[in-house]
Amino acid sequence: MRPSRVFADGALEGRVALVTGGGTNLGKAAAAELARCGAAVVIAGRREQVLGPAAEEIGDRCSYAVADIREREGQRALVGAVLERYGRLDFLLNNAGGQYFVPAEAIARKGWGAVQRLNVEGTLGMAQAAYENAMGPARCGTIVNVTVSPHHGFPAMAHSGAARAAVESLTRELAERWAAERVSVIALALGRFATESLRKYPAELWERAAASVPLQRLGTVEEYGWLVALLACPLGAAFSGSVLTLDGALDNWTGPWPPADLTRDGQVPTEARSAGGRPSAPS
Repeated sequence: MRPSRVFADGALEGRVALVTGGGTNLGKAAAAELARCGAAVVIAGRREQVLGPAAEEIGDRCSYAVADIREREGQRALVGAVLERYGRLDFLLNNAGGQYFVPAEAIARKGWGAVQRLNVEGTLGMAQAAYENAMGPARCGTIVNVTVSPHHGFPAMAHSGAARAAVESLTRELAERWAAERVSVIALALGRFATESLRKYPAELWERAAASVPLQRLGTVEEYGWLVALLACPLGAAFSGSVLTLDGALDNWTGPWPPADLTRDGQVPTEARSAGGRPSAPS
């Protein structure tokens, strides 16, 4: 395993991390950086055929566990698996999430429910399982909940914006409620990153995504991993209750999105849904 480009060798030695949605994209990059810094990492998701190769690629410090974070049994099983293997859980990255591209007026009740269940209920359930079974009794730990930017609105992502806003509100409250047990809770709002998941959206949008970022480029998965590793170190506790935004100043941009010349007959392009009708879950 190559060393971290940012952190000293062994910066996270002795710490144990759980990364949901850790088999691909951003979650995999975060897990890899945590492992480079010396942490023992468990990546989690629903697909063993994805998790197995990812853990092998990351290296000896990484293993995996299969479960559905939308189910209470799955949430408890993941935390239980980490405790069984390592006897502790120091850091939880609630990276798993998903949505689909659709105008607000076209969101079906089933689709709205699916996005809320995965992003809100799954995130809250994982945080509760980590707190009740590991971090609370140990009186230490850090939980990072991934949300999205821009916060001022993203047409065709209203269901996701509502879900992530709820997660940020939950983050602030849990940070206050669990402070006595020295459990820190942080939200990390991500902008547009150069991942395979970005390409699931209409080509007209992802090909122009960088142009909508004031920094004039997409974020890299390595940058995400660096920030996650920083939050996993002792300094991370100082950010409890905060919403950190990693988006190249996208949160400060108020131009139209999507640009008018990317609409079709006055409509925003919509994403093709999967056969099961569920939102995809980028990692």
